[in-house]
Amino acid sequence: MNVKQYLDSTYLKTASQAGISEEKNIVVVRNAISEAIDEKFKLIMIRPEYVSLAKEMILKSNSNLLVGTVIDFPKGNSSLESKIKEANEAIENGADDLDFVCNYEAFKNGDVSLIKEEILIGTQIGLASNKTVKWIIETAALTDKQIIQFSALIKNVIISNFKEEDYSSVFVKSSTGFYNTENNLPNGATVPAIIMMLENASPLPVKAAGGVRSYEDAVQMIRLGVKRIGTSAAKAIADGKNTTNQY
Repeated sequence: MNVKQYLDSTYLKTASQAGISEEKNIVVVRNAISEAIDEKFKLIMIRPEYVSLAKEMILKSNSNLLVGTVIDFPKGNSSLESKIKEANEAIENGADDLDFVCNYEAFKNGDVSLIKEEILIGTQIGLASNKTVKWIIETAALTDKQIIQFSALIKNVIISNFKEEDYSSVFVKSSTGFYNTENNLPNGATVPAIIMMLENASPLPVKAAGGVRSYEDAVQMIRLGVKRIGTSAAKAIADGKNTTNQY
């Protein structure tokens, strides 16, 4: 199976998170973009401050690579106004995909109205500019029941407010890859979590992210029904190798 067109090659670390200087981090980002272009992956997923750089490199390479970025990453607990500002800036800089982190703590606390509002407005902003929108629910922070409820909530907001032709452009995504779990438990794309998402988000597509570490993992996710896979080891996976990367 050719998995490359499912892979969102991902690098989302700040310089401090990577333990390197900003100059070295930009080199890492450039290398990740170049690799994604060369390998013909679906998309490069990078932090908002690097979107313009990616678009410039893609244009020079005459590549079809898409550029995705994250909104309110990784906690998802900023105000709606902050999310809107970040999303508009990403669109202005040329991002093709907007991966919003849902305010999953608000969801867990029962503030469903807040969640509905951010999903509605964030999706409106993205679709109005012909962007793909993904909503990260952070499965490792949720119980099975909450995964089911959260996936269904997003689906219901989209079905109630958008046209059927929009559904394929609004994903439910498993993880930021940055959530710290106890005892090194998987932090995102486990088979049970993805199955629950697929069953309860449909007809919206699902993106598996957080813990897809091998070609076999990727194939398994694709066969389950996911449409996109986020990974910081896209080349290793495409080459049939295993990786210890957490995301």
